[in-house]
Order: sequence, then structure tokens, then C-alpha cells
Amino acid sequence: MNNVIENAAARLNPLLRRECRIGLILGSGLGSYAEKIESKRFVEYSELSGFPQSRVEGHKGRFVIGELFDKTVICMQGRFHFYEGYPQSQIALAVRLMKRLGVERLLLTNAAGGVNLNFSPGDLMLISDHINFSGSNPLIGENDDSFGPRFPDQSNVYDRDLRAKVRKMAEDIGIPLREGVYMMFSGPAFESPAEIVFARTVGASAVGMSTVPEAIAAAHCGMKTIGISLITNMAAGIFDQPLSHEEVQQTAARASDRFTKLTDGILEHVF
Repeated sequence: MNNVIENAAARLNPLLRRECRIGLILGSGLGSYAEKIESKRFVEYSELSGFPQSRVEGHKGRFVIGELFDKTVICMQGRFHFYEGYPQSQIALAVRLMKRLGVERLLLTNAAGGVNLNFSPGDLMLISDHINFSGSNPLIGENDDSFGPRFPDQSNVYDRDLRAKVRKMAEDIGIPLREGVYMMFSGPAFESPAEIVFARTVGASAVGMSTVPEAIAAAHCGMKTIGISLITNMAAGIFDQPLSHEEVQQTAARASDRFTKLTDGILEHVF
């Protein structure tokens, strides 16, 4: 894995032009935010030997490097998923690559199903913590001490000081912001109604199929992380209607203005 990371870093590093401390990973239906980046430089995942490929509709599958708010950022326009057959150690590759390139602060975004009955489709949720119900972990296997310790602390994965700043910033710019625990299921099937009752019982506010492996890898690397979930649908059993990926993308499109405004605020005022 180290060779994959070092080779990818050698390919991307010349495109940075200056210090890059901010990374973004954009979830389902949220990839259009990358179009805001100025002086964009692109590297397709397919150009990086040994890198996974993103095959899900709504994920373009490339790194975008450029400037926003006079800061250099590196953005994943599309992510990798456990349900695509990749071990979570491979999902962690992109986070570790960002670490090699100098990233210190990471913004993770996703489309999620609402479990909290007070939520509505289109809500934005600041992730306070997660429950890893995927059955795996990106740190399984031999530990690479150059990234972090064998047994990393998980008590502040989503940095509490940055979360306080995000809450204050969202209030100042008039963006309603929920907060709660994100629970990862393996997918690719949507969760069953019984699983959603279980998720609510154990304290989850939203469910999805991503983000947690990246957040664990980032904590292992010592990055400060913020997670934002866009509630694109209410989870199974709450409404009497089937779930679909099309609904996820449609709700993401409708909420794009608020998502963009919140993300702008995080990059400009918090990061």
C-alpha cells in the first residue's frame, strides 16, 4: 500500500503549487461542489496505479486540486465504497495520500438516510460521532507507524472544537444545522425497517454506507475532521414508500445551494 501512496503523491505533488492543508471528500450527489474550485487541476483515479476506482452513479472518480478562499485544497470528486468490494484498507488510501501531501483538516460529506424522527429530507447534519456497523475497519492488518499508532484513540474523531465553530458559523449565516451520530452499514442494499429501529435504539440519527472508514483513517493520521451529512431521504419504515438512489440524487440537487453555502463557510471561516 505504501508504494501506491508514494507513487500517487509523486504524481499529485507537482500540481499543488503551494502548501495544501485542506482536503474534501464529496459524497453522492454532492460532487458538483468541486466545480467551484478555481484554477482546477485534475487527476483521474484511473491514472494512479493500484488505486481503487469509483463506479457509483454521481461519483466522477477524480482528484481536483485548486484554490478556494485563497487556500489550496485537494478534493475527491467521488469516493470508494466498501460495498464495491474494496477492503477498507484500500478506502483509506485516499486519506493517507492527502496526509502525505500535507493535509491537516478534512471535510467529509455524504448523503444519508434520516433515522431521527424530527429530521426531514434536505436537512444538513453535523456529525458528532459514528457507529461502525460495517463489520470491518480500515486499520485491520499491519500497522504503518509512519501514519499513526497501532491503537488510535477514537474519542474525538469529529473534532469538537471545530464542530463548535461550525455551529456558530452556521447560525451566523442562517443555515439550519442538525447534529447527530452517523451509523455506517455495509450496503449496498438499503437498511431494513428493523435495522432502522435498531439504529435509532442504539443512538444513531442518520445511516449510510460510507464516511466512517475515511474518518477512522483520518483520526489515525492525526487529521482534524468535520463530517456533514445531507439527509436525502427518511430511512426505511418511517414513510410507506420504497427507497432509491434516484431520490438521493434528486434531494441532493434541491439542497445544493444550502450545502454549498455551509461548505463555503467551513472552508473560509473554520478551516
